[in-house]
Amino acid sequence: MNRPTLAEIADQAGVSQATVSRVLNDKAGVSDSTRQCVLTALDVLGYQRPTHLKPVTTGLVGLIVPELTNPVFASHAQAIETLLSKEGYATAVCTQAPGGMREDDYIRVLRSRQVSGIIVICGSHADTTADMSTYQELVDIGLPLVLVNGYAPSVATPQISDDDTSAMDQAVAHLVDLGHTHIGLAVGPRRYVTVQRKEQSLRAAMDRRLAGHGRVAVSNTVFSVDGGARAAVDLLDHGVSAIICGSDLMALGAIRAVRAQGLSVPRDISVIGSDDSALMRYTDPPLTSLHQDVGLISTMAVQSLIGLVRGDAACIGERLVRPELVIRATTGPVRTTSAA
Repeated sequence: MNRPTLAEIADQAGVSQATVSRVLNDKAGVSDSTRQCVLTALDVLGYQRPTHLKPVTTGLVGLIVPELTNPVFASHAQAIETLLSKEGYATAVCTQAPGGMREDDYIRVLRSRQVSGIIVICGSHADTTADMSTYQELVDIGLPLVLVNGYAPSVATPQISDDDTSAMDQAVAHLVDLGHTHIGLAVGPRRYVTVQRKEQSLRAAMDRRLAGHGRVAVSNTVFSVDGGARAAVDLLDHGVSAIICGSDLMALGAIRAVRAQGLSVPRDISVIGSDDSALMRYTDPPLTSLHQDVGLISTMAVQSLIGLVRGDAACIGERLVRPELVIRATTGPVRTTSAA
């Protein structure tokens, strides 16, 4: 790959070519913010920084995720690892595969490695029945901790979540506009914070939109393709005309189950996924999904962690990130049947 020209870097960074030259040659007279703009421009353009300008790794951060087979978790891991690298931190990615190490085990190992901090995505903090003492111990000893997608109000640490209320409101508004009044929700076990929020928000949105004349059916299985298929069979027995799923994988399973019963998506049943993983636009048909802003959530998580590491004032408590409904081809008008 050709090296970037000074003009290309200057244009990307919004500075003069002379300033770019000073940064690349590590000369004085450039503010820290301007220097960072030039280095970021190099990263954005896809070029390797000169060796003397590469960040020095100053520590290790643990990242605990449920799995990497779900594309949204892989996207979070990649985004967080990239952001931490720019801050000079290496990332130890820990996945909780069935039969493998669990979250508490990973935390013990990470502590023994003297990590600078830990980010947990969809961990025990998402389970309302889980013991939060391990988190509390980390807070008590001052080890920086950030929790993503799941809320533990008893843990005084930064927490960032997808806004389930906004998600359900957008999904319901779209489906009601298409004539749907009986909507199903396919989600995981009810003990999870996100599941409870989705159900409560769905019912509230239906009441607002349909003034009590709408109907809701909920099926709790697991967050997987098979779980989505089982939930869809249950919801079809309840007579729903549309299904909102707790993940894209569940949505794919739901579509498979609908087809197995001789029905069509979206002609007979509309389906909405959650997360909007990168491949969902290429499914057959392309999946309507609630897009989780992985980039923003990951950035907020890393910024919060770095703030804790540096002793800066951090935003303790939960911050919500609004998703966006991306309408594709798995939702359509409710099908009406003619009288005999």
